[in-house]
Amino acid sequence: MAKQNPSKSSSSTTAKLKPRDKVTLGKIVTLADDVAKKALGGREPKLDIPTRTKSNTIWNKKQGILQMGSATAERELFNLNQAKQFMQTMLHASTIKEFINEGKTSSLRGVFYKAKHTVKGTNENTFDTQDESDPILEDLEVTLGSLREELHIFAENRGTLVGNITLLDKGDEINARKMGSGGWGIPSIVEPDVIEFRKCEAKFVLHVEKGTVWNRFNEDRFWEKHNCILTHGAGQPPRGCRRLLQRLNQELKLPIVCLLDCDPWGHYIYSVIKQGSISLAFESSRLAIPDAKFLGIRAKDYKECDLSEAVKIDLTDNDIKRAKEIAAYPWFEGHRQWQKEIELMLRNGFKMEVEAMITKDISYVTEEYVPQRLKARDWLE
Repeated sequence: MAKQNPSKSSSSTTAKLKPRDKVTLGKIVTLADDVAKKALGGREPKLDIPTRTKSNTIWNKKQGILQMGSATAERELFNLNQAKQFMQTMLHASTIKEFINEGKTSSLRGVFYKAKHTVKGTNENTFDTQDESDPILEDLEVTLGSLREELHIFAENRGTLVGNITLLDKGDEINARKMGSGGWGIPSIVEPDVIEFRKCEAKFVLHVEKGTVWNRFNEDRFWEKHNCILTHGAGQPPRGCRRLLQRLNQELKLPIVCLLDCDPWGHYIYSVIKQGSISLAFESSRLAIPDAKFLGIRAKDYKECDLSEAVKIDLTDNDIKRAKEIAAYPWFEGHRQWQKEIELMLRNGFKMEVEAMITKDISYVTEEYVPQRLKARDWLE
């Protein structure tokens, strides 16, 4: 069975493990032992993998988040359609066990290459692309009930922060007030044992969709004038960014205000920040921010802000289909303001980007639009 190597070097490494690492390691060993026991007992090795699908996602209205249901799917070694995925799952589990024992981390890309090789005596690769590898890692997360960070895996950093807060990043002090034009890159792993919050004067967080918009706000020193923290997630924010936003909200009690495009994708990004996503419903409790606010851009802004024809981007058939899907989400379906917002966008027949505000003035969005909306508390929730 899959037991720890009792050698001196292994035991000394294990002795240095954090309590959280010991728990994760124990789960991996238990998983491997179960497979070994079945094989040695003449039974077919199987894994029960929780299903990450819409049908297995529950809308918890009371908590305001998406949650994963209890449905699972069997992954069988002797099923020709599943044998490769079974092997890939166990291969990644072995790699993660190695990372934990050695106290090292790796990127998603690194894990892919660590596990990729040609099976001896065949022309078959264990993995052909990273698109095969990443979902297997997510399967392991939900099967083990462990976060990706607990598996010692990180994703590529995406997202930036600047503002009135001081942090400790693995012991290094980060004064986010003095990050220049580039800001502090939000890491993939932002758990309390990596990122600590220190002095914070900020009253709220303004999260914008893209780096181009973030640059305008940073250059105009919006965060300084309005005493806030300014972040972006490079479009759909990655887990590290969402987790940091949630920690700022829950631990420092900072409101999260979102400035996103007026299109189905901006609405979806807000939905993910607020309620969580279907594919990551198992992590909603540590990612979702139920009281996040949608400040804009809004469908009414074309007339209210007296914008020019140049800002209009025609809705495509795919946009219209996506908007109707989002309107039917349970958390939007019974929300009168959101139904009116989506209906007006569809009636307009066009979408708008935050950058469209530059047609008024290069700093209109930072000096007039957002300050006025904040003062009026004019947002959607």
